[in-house]
Amino acid sequence: MKSSMRSRLLRQGAILLFSASSASMALAAPVAPAANKVEVYKSPACGCCSQWVEHMQKNGFAVEVHNVRNVTPFRERYGVPQSVASCHTALVGGYAIEGHVPAAAVKRLLREKPKAAGIAVPGMVSGSPGMEQGTGKVPYNVMLFNTRGSTKVFAAH
Repeated sequence: MKSSMRSRLLRQGAILLFSASSASMALAAPVAPAANKVEVYKSPACGCCSQWVEHMQKNGFAVEVHNVRNVTPFRERYGVPQSVASCHTALVGGYAIEGHVPAAAVKRLLREKPKAAGIAVPGMVSGSPGMEQGTGKVPYNVMLFNTRGSTKVFAAH
């Protein structure tokens, strides 16, 4: 086979191979970045937790729900102090998220990357994401916490 013919066939083969791989890449489903993946540990019977999951999904997070009988072991594993406990515990980007934390605060946490174990909205505050059906909106704080139990205000709502 002549050298010029071999070169042309190799180029055509490379073009076909590139085209095929590009087509298969175009058909592949987009994958959410790991920082946007939220793992939630909640009771299967908790409706407000399910509404918080929907809030996170509407704000661009890929959420994986784990229905568990007891959230406490997950709260303890991820360093959430009892003083900021709520009804569900989540993990995102290496941080614990406790309770009805607004997606905007989670995005800020991931953007700023403070030295902390996570953020929380202690209790079940009326008007927080997932708790909108309450008697009205109550002012609340999102608390930044570390594994030693120290907390400080991260955001006010």
